[in-house]
Amino acid sequence: MSVEKLLWEEDAVGLAAHVNSGDLDPVELVEAAIQRAERVNPDINAVVERMYDSARQRARNIDRKLPLAGVPFAIKDLAIAQKGVPMHSGSRAPAFVPDFDSVLVERYLAAGLVPIVTSTSPEHGLRLVTESKAYGRTRNPWNTGHTSGGSSGGSAALVAAGVVPAAHASDGGGSIRVPSATTGLVGMKVSRGRVPLTPMTSESWYGFVVDHAVTRSVRDSALLLDLTHGPDPLSPYEARPPQKGTFLQAASRDPGTLSLAVYRATPLGLPVSSETMAALDAAVALAREAGHSIEEIDLPMVGRAFMADFARSVASSVAGQMRLEADRVGRSVISDVERTTRVLARLGEVMSAGEIYAGVQRLHAASRELIEHTGRFDAVLMPLIAHPPVPVGGMDPKGTDEFLENVLDKLRLTRLLKFDQFLGQLMDKSLWFTHWPAIQNVTGQPSISLPVHVTDAGLPLGIQAAGRPGDEETLYSLAAQLEQLSGWRERRAPFHVPA
Repeated sequence: MSVEKLLWEEDAVGLAAHVNSGDLDPVELVEAAIQRAERVNPDINAVVERMYDSARQRARNIDRKLPLAGVPFAIKDLAIAQKGVPMHSGSRAPAFVPDFDSVLVERYLAAGLVPIVTSTSPEHGLRLVTESKAYGRTRNPWNTGHTSGGSSGGSAALVAAGVVPAAHASDGGGSIRVPSATTGLVGMKVSRGRVPLTPMTSESWYGFVVDHAVTRSVRDSALLLDLTHGPDPLSPYEARPPQKGTFLQAASRDPGTLSLAVYRATPLGLPVSSETMAALDAAVALAREAGHSIEEIDLPMVGRAFMADFARSVASSVAGQMRLEADRVGRSVISDVERTTRVLARLGEVMSAGEIYAGVQRLHAASRELIEHTGRFDAVLMPLIAHPPVPVGGMDPKGTDEFLENVLDKLRLTRLLKFDQFLGQLMDKSLWFTHWPAIQNVTGQPSISLPVHVTDAGLPLGIQAAGRPGDEETLYSLAAQLEQLSGWRERRAPFHVPA
């Protein structure tokens, strides 16, 4: 079998086993990933920075005994530092070139991973499709006419295309789980405080943002978390450690009989496709087959007011980030960024600190209510995307929507968004594709995207299982069981299939 075919077929754990045993040369493995990246990237547009020379050097000197020795990897072009590698954040503003590695990068390298590229992101991770003025549209390997989701869509496209078996990703409102749902991958949004963001930042978006990965298999996600979780001296808080061994062990054991809830409603009250409900039904059927109990529930504490407070919090975070960028560059970058980023930043500027604080406290109160309300369940199954993966460009404002955005931008009428009616219209246009994932970013709960369904058009459509705070173990046990029952781990996108 060719090295490229092995790369395309195996997950990270499988590839590392070949390297550890000595029957696969890490230099050949990394070279196969580089060559495949160059071959497929014109079709998916998922690469920002190429780090091929350093990757080859690292592969030549790798310790073959490391747990993920020689496994090629991609790191998202957003809010994570690699020494000497420009970070663009999907923007046309001047790049940031760090002179240090983030703690998470240090842990990736210590595990034996070999970063070969940085992957595309929408500007500052603000869209749930990976499309930007700076780097164009990233496409889905299952069907290149459709999105791979966002904001970790570049990482998801590279994994789904068989370039790397796993890739770094981050999630502030669904940005790990949505790309996983659109590309047939596993995406764990970890508990708040599980993986450090330091020293780039202590927390981001009021603690909503977490870092982890998109992977081909549940066991890859679990092992990566074993190798990267835990605080460092700069961490402001930490999630509880695993209770019964490691996350990989959790993914290897029978979960027993679980008590599961199903949430079918939408916090925005917007249309949901029949395909989305079919995906949720498929997950429920697998859970019933595994012997778990199922109860339908409602979550009345997460409605439009909850989502509006989340949107305001994000806007204030964007406003703050634009100030920090101006300090870094030495001038305002507001003319460099895209219209959506400008509108959000200006909304953040016109709201008072008191308004934002009150909104964050309302979100905390709703989070406490939700966690108490669902505490008797081991996990809650719910959708991630309201529709199958949209065509590229399908979330661009058009017609009247585009005209209104231009008016808001050019006439600086952002103050109108302080009124619930106008903010609600903006929310509906921005979030009609994905209504649910921000819930867990606010509550801090772990939630894993499960690839359980293929649409009539042949596109993946995943759902999520949200767990108790700090309890990734139960989610990994459940996810691995459903992965085995569904047979998904063996499925690959029919895209540049190696001979």
